[in-house]
Amino acid sequence: MTDSEEQPLCTESYGSHSAQRYWSLPSGRLSCIPDRKEDWRGRSVCDIFMSVFLPQGYPDSVSPDYLTYQIWDTVQAFASSITGTLATQAVLKGVGVGDETSTVTAATVTWMLKDGTGMLGRILFAWSKGSKLDCDAKQWRLFADILNDMAILMEIMAPAFPACFTLIVCTSGFFKCIVGVAGGATRAALTMHQARRDNMADVSAKDGSQETLVNLAGLLFSLLLIPLVAENLCLTYILYGLFTVLHLYANYRAVRAVCMETLNRARLRLVLHHFLQSGTVLDPAVANPREPLLLGSQKQLRLTLGAPLHTVVSNVAEFQKALDGNSSNYLIFFSQAAGTVSVLLHQQADSMDVIKACTHALILESLLYQPVSASLVERESLLDLQNRLQEEPDGENWAMVSESHRLLDRVFPKFLTGLTEAGWVTDRNLLGPEEWRVDWSIAKKKAL
Repeated sequence: MTDSEEQPLCTESYGSHSAQRYWSLPSGRLSCIPDRKEDWRGRSVCDIFMSVFLPQGYPDSVSPDYLTYQIWDTVQAFASSITGTLATQAVLKGVGVGDETSTVTAATVTWMLKDGTGMLGRILFAWSKGSKLDCDAKQWRLFADILNDMAILMEIMAPAFPACFTLIVCTSGFFKCIVGVAGGATRAALTMHQARRDNMADVSAKDGSQETLVNLAGLLFSLLLIPLVAENLCLTYILYGLFTVLHLYANYRAVRAVCMETLNRARLRLVLHHFLQSGTVLDPAVANPREPLLLGSQKQLRLTLGAPLHTVVSNVAEFQKALDGNSSNYLIFFSQAAGTVSVLLHQQADSMDVIKACTHALILESLLYQPVSASLVERESLLDLQNRLQEEPDGENWAMVSESHRLLDRVFPKFLTGLTEAGWVTDRNLLGPEEWRVDWSIAKKKAL
């Protein structure tokens, strides 16, 4: 067939796979010609594996950090499966499995107390920290894995302390249920970050398939391991230590691989400090590896976004001072002695206003705890404010807060432009504002 007899019609591709070119034959039939030769047998096996364990459309349907994260997550899941098996063996031995003197009733009561304590822990932790897990998903994920290893260690050690066995396993169950809440919630937050085509359910389902495969591999390995450690306590401790180190390292690498484009307080703090020092904004790929992964590892002001009015204002005069000269959709109250910044958010405040309010609070934090002499942005104004902050007693900071408002009005537009150009998401945030909102337009109208 000559080129004049063939007519190119269209091309077709499946996701990021190689394209196929379709030709129109003189008979009216279609002729399919792949753009390049491939080993279709190998390609078929690879396609089956990808369709079973990877989201549809991979890699275009997920975030760029997906594969690296999943590899390390697989390693940590395998290590956790092995240490979990060692803990299960220890708990079963502790409740009396294989001991003729123990009773079924005693073992059942111990197990029920363990489960009941864990249920209580699940409810309490979700109530106290549930709203914070989205904001610091990476930190809470690492915290959950450290706590999980502590709980497993307690279970392995429990048989050595028969008098305190029930207390130890109940405490371990309490910890493990906290791990379940923190791990499950942060996994959902990371899945939302990884899903790029409104395919969160598919990403979550395939993540479950990957974890099931890893647990199956861990089960098979455990079947070979258990006979070796059944009567060898020293070997149990050695294997626990080795797999725990692997588990924690893999978890660290996994959360460190995550590159989020949404601002939380830690990432905003990093980006803002770099901006004040250099005048440029770090992009997500540079800022994320610098994000601290241990909760409470830095000296910070206690910041409350969306605070209720009665917690920060005791009289009308204080409220009027906060309103004077303020044109933003937030009011800021700063106490140097208490180390707190409380922000009232207006009912019309959007994500941009929340980012601006948090930026304002973090600038005050920098004035307290960071040297600003090296700043390239508004260096003289920052030094002046820092000197006044150190000289003036607490309670006389209203003039300084007002000046910081004017400073922010000059700095924030350029900072916001830099955030957008660097690839940060600003139409939503993970800064963790509370739900309280205030409408002070009535007070402003009366003042006029």
